[in-house]
Amino acid sequence: MPAPTTLTAERRPAIPRTVWALGFVSMFMDISSEMIHALLPLFLTATLGASVAMVGLIEGIGESTAAIVKVFSGYLSDRLGRRKPLILLGYGLGAASKPLFALAGAPGLVLAARFADRIGKGMRGAPRDALVADVTPPEIRGRAYGVRQALDTAGAFIGPLLAIALMALLADDMRAVFWFALIPAGLAVLCVVIGVEDRAAPQEGAERRPPVRLADLRQLDRAFWGVVAIGVVFTLARFSEAFLVLKANDEGLPLALAPLVLVAMNVVYSLGAYPAGAWSDHAPPQRLLLAGMGVLIAADLLLALVPGLAGAFLGIALWGVHMALTQGLFAKLVAQNAPASLRGSAFGLFNLATGIAMLAASIVAGLLWETHGATATFIAGAILACVAAALVAGLGRTAPPRGD
Repeated sequence: MPAPTTLTAERRPAIPRTVWALGFVSMFMDISSEMIHALLPLFLTATLGASVAMVGLIEGIGESTAAIVKVFSGYLSDRLGRRKPLILLGYGLGAASKPLFALAGAPGLVLAARFADRIGKGMRGAPRDALVADVTPPEIRGRAYGVRQALDTAGAFIGPLLAIALMALLADDMRAVFWFALIPAGLAVLCVVIGVEDRAAPQEGAERRPPVRLADLRQLDRAFWGVVAIGVVFTLARFSEAFLVLKANDEGLPLALAPLVLVAMNVVYSLGAYPAGAWSDHAPPQRLLLAGMGVLIAADLLLALVPGLAGAFLGIALWGVHMALTQGLFAKLVAQNAPASLRGSAFGLFNLATGIAMLAASIVAGLLWETHGATATFIAGAILACVAAALVAGLGRTAPPRGD
């Protein structure tokens, strides 16, 4: 009985060219960003003398800034009916911020650089994720988000590998590594210009929709806000990956090898993103969300309770599994629980809520680390992950988010 399976596979639509282009754009920018991000916690603490609480504050402000900007960029892309200009502006600003990291002589300039970089991320994030849904048939959206996420995350482990190689070649000169990060950032901007096609414009004579108004956001229903609520609690349980770098360093990982933390996490994340996306095209979303939370609980407990680098890296790998199971799924759920005309705004609102949660989570994680140590930080993450799992299970018994 192989014929029906073959026929079904042949009829499945192909992933659009723009989705692949956006994946490669994300990959190049992530290479650039992670070359910096993999070294930034130790650059702040060892070179600039910042405290771990300051690291948490900078990470939290950066991510929450991106989330706030996504609200405006998502709504603006809906109102204009175009996504590419904002995507290009966002990647351009991200590239322009890179030299500030290399020039920083104090934590304040790093905060400014991170702030500018995350504004760029906010400008491009919601329009980019909405454009994926705009150009992709609903029956393969999980796969499309999986492809984009896999390429994005490939950049997130290639970047730290390049950072390790450059640290070896440049005698541990972190500032020089930051300058090299300009090259892939420039390639990302070039790929947007030549590879990304905007959402289709209405044909001549076709009826044009009126511009989106703020009042139209009332069309976002309980299913969408349920996705937002789950995303917030998930994010509270998953603070910045900067704390994974600090944990491995505390367990004895040398400075020059610090980027291996993000390499390990993102290799697992990249390899798992497409299979998880394909799974989400036919499985109930609650199943993937609960699996992701279970894996995050295990990761937090390993990081909290198992000493040594082996325990730390096993926890880091499981953190990557959790990301693969949940991040593309959240993008798919946002797209499918919002009207097509409000997709950009929906992604912006979702990212605003989760970005504020990331700010709170990173600040609390930094303060817990300073006052009670790493164990308390990761135990708190495990407790919040249990709360998130209970919320998902509760919604699953009432009115779960639509997954198809």
